[in-house]
Amino acid sequence: MKIPFTKMHGIGNDYIYLNCMDGERNDFGALSAAMSPRHFSVGADGLVAICPSQVADAKMRMFNLDGSEGKMCGNAIRCVGKYLYDNGLTEKTELAIETLSGIKYLKLHVEKGTVKTVTVDMGVAELRPSQIPVAAEGDRFVDRQCQIAGGDYRLTCVSMGNPHAVVFVDDPDGLDLETLGPKFEWDPLFPDRVNTEFVKILDETTIQMRVWERGSGETYACGTGACASTVAAILNGHCPFDREVTVKLKGGDLTITVTKDYHVFMTGSATKVYEGVYEYENSAQ
Repeated sequence: MKIPFTKMHGIGNDYIYLNCMDGERNDFGALSAAMSPRHFSVGADGLVAICPSQVADAKMRMFNLDGSEGKMCGNAIRCVGKYLYDNGLTEKTELAIETLSGIKYLKLHVEKGTVKTVTVDMGVAELRPSQIPVAAEGDRFVDRQCQIAGGDYRLTCVSMGNPHAVVFVDDPDGLDLETLGPKFEWDPLFPDRVNTEFVKILDETTIQMRVWERGSGETYACGTGACASTVAAILNGHCPFDREVTVKLKGGDLTITVTKDYHVFMTGSATKVYEGVYEYENSAQ
């Protein structure tokens, strides 16, 4: 079976995009696991299916490279907006996209007929441990000392529709994330596993971040992680409300603004790399 696809990325967080506006497939997880491995297949952090929605302009379903389905990806949803506009599937520059984390609202910034950057209304950050989820009591999980991976870490946990644990460190680049990341991801403290951000404060409006994403490993960028890290930086007194905070990731920069009610807005680029056709031999379709 030949499957047309588009390769796109948001500051290096790359996904394989499928136009499923005519109907969803039943094998997205298996397809993501087959197409995502680097060196042996197309290569990506996962797969995104752009599907019809009864409650929004379109629905985004995103799958990690291990085939598991994720709830939300901030970098991927910017590319969904670009795909819909650049391919003539919509003429609107303000879109509603359905996700497993609810409907997200996009504002497309168009230059010379194509979308260059996208602002995403990421909604209100969830701080209650039971809703993140974190196996802990209390109203918030902020700057709590925990023993993980044989060490003591101070964690701040936030959900942006998916769970995040933020750790402030002096040198993110010096960490052995391949060893450390899985131990955070699978720690019993996190019932649904967790995305982990290792963050350095550069100044009150600039932070640096590396991320270990559950189901995918280290990625060049994570939009929800950048949002969670900014919220965590505010909760810990490092950054202010209502000002643009630049988050520096391996793949580039994102701009995050958090209001005093913890409503989060993210702006970043969306880039098309190429189109292709995948030869799929094991479709369950």
